[in-house]
Amino acid sequence: MIVTMHRPSRRAALPALSGSLAALLALSACGSDAPSAGAGADGRPSVVASFYPLQFATQQIAGDAVDVSVLTKPGAEPHDLELGAQEIGAMTQAGLVVYSDGFQPAVDDAMGQVDPSHVLDVASAASLTLESTEDGHEHGDGEQHSADDGHDHSGNDPHFWLDPQRYAAVAKAIGARLAELEPSQAATFGKNTDAFVARLVALDDAYKAGLKSCTNRVLVTSHSAFGYLAQRYGLEQHGITGITPEAEPSAAALKEISDLVRAEGVKTVYQETLVEGRFAETVASSTGATLATLDPIEGINDASAGKDYFEVMRSNLQALRTGQGCS
Repeated sequence: MIVTMHRPSRRAALPALSGSLAALLALSACGSDAPSAGAGADGRPSVVASFYPLQFATQQIAGDAVDVSVLTKPGAEPHDLELGAQEIGAMTQAGLVVYSDGFQPAVDDAMGQVDPSHVLDVASAASLTLESTEDGHEHGDGEQHSADDGHDHSGNDPHFWLDPQRYAAVAKAIGARLAELEPSQAATFGKNTDAFVARLVALDDAYKAGLKSCTNRVLVTSHSAFGYLAQRYGLEQHGITGITPEAEPSAAALKEISDLVRAEGVKTVYQETLVEGRFAETVASSTGATLATLDPIEGINDASAGKDYFEVMRSNLQALRTGQGCS
């Protein structure tokens, strides 16, 4: 069982909405040329996704039939997203909001402003089965451990998209919901969903083959984002920090992970693109391990090793094959 160290999320304060949001909604409703509720400026159904993997899947399935926007901008750390009146206004006016409960506290808070019939929470489709602990390591006791901060899924690792099989299940849920939103495009959405899932199946096959024979199966990462990937492909994740990437480990925790690196003969410690890497650097330099990059794909920016999810996942696979000594 893979478990991860958990640090309670910093809950972003929901902005005062009585004046600014009311004015925004009034402006959006006035004017003879204003689009109807649930539609974008060009009249297409509007969908708001909370962060990149949900945006990417929705765009791949919807094509040009739906206006898809995202709350978390490229290069921003999605855990720390803060929402203003404009973003919340977009959510309340969207035909559909796609999010995953327990991943982004500000989004979770704002969902109370959104009509539940216009919401798709993908957490259930993702089957978030890995629960968080505060030590960041796999216990090996066969039990799941939870840390509850008040959300149904808050004790669970939310990084489902790093497991192509879970991501495929979420894609199917998005496709089905888009067909409800725009029935005239249901056949197109179904075809696009099948094509997207086929690409994920091919990716899954590549990971199975690429990570089948590795000299070291202990995976030491900057933060505990790779639990589902590790579980799917027979690796054992140990995060330097927990689910929240900016958590700062204690000196004792750094010593513990460094001791593990030495004891297990770990040759590579993985840092990330959106998170400052000083703790991974500290562990690598103190143990003689090589420092490499493993991207949790919470967003795409200029530092990403590819222009989309599939390219970065294949770059991750190559990094893992090199770092874990896979033949």
